[in-house]
Parts: sequence; C-alpha cells; structure tokens
Amino acid sequence: QVQLVESGGGLVQPGESLRLSCAASGFTVSSYSMAWVRQAPGKGLEWVSDINSVTGRTYYADSVKGRFTISRDNAKNTLYLEMNSLKPDDTAVYYCVKAIGWGTGDYWGQGTQVTVSS
Repeated sequence: QVQLVESGGGLVQPGESLRLSCAASGFTVSSYSMAWVRQAPGKGLEWVSDINSVTGRTYYADSVKGRFTISRDNAKNTLYLEMNSLKPDDTAVYYCVKAIGWGTGDYWGQGTQVTVSS
C-alpha cells in the first residue's frame, strides 16, 4: 500500500527557513520521479519542484528557483524540500507527490501547512 506522509510545516517569519519531509512506504522513492506541489489559499495547484528517478535532474518553478532545494535520502526512503528565504507568497499547503509525468501524480500525501508571516 502506497503512503506518503509529509511533515515539517509550520509558521515562520519572512526570511526564515523550513525543511519539509515526506516519508514514503509501499514503494521506493529512488525508483520513481517525485515532486512537491503547493496550493496557496484561494489559488490553484502549483508544481513547485521535482526530481527525476533516472537522471536525478531537478526542476524548480521560477517562483522558488534559487531558494528551494529538493532532495531524497534513499536509505530512509524519504523526500525533502529545503526552503530558504521564505516569503509570504510561499504560504500554502505543500503536498508530496509520486509523479507519473510532469505535472501529474498518482499518489499524494495529506499535505503540510506552511505559513510565512510577520
């Protein structure tokens, strides 16, 4: 049974950092492309970042490029999103996704709330 469990969200001030974690079970994260997707209040889904299973190539949305870093720990079967220099516009629910193509996933976590506010 595939499960994705996110953690690490919270309330931070602008300029601070957070690291999101996504613990996977039922499959091996290194064998599949994985992604982080977010949904801000009142807005649609945004494909924030992904990591290719074969090449390790990473993608970042322009809105987070240079501030966010996606990574995975194969031994822990866990995906991460390191978020630095956070801005109020980063406020959203962040979802971990097992990707089946760019912008598409077949399994989603329950989401973790990130709030950036002074």
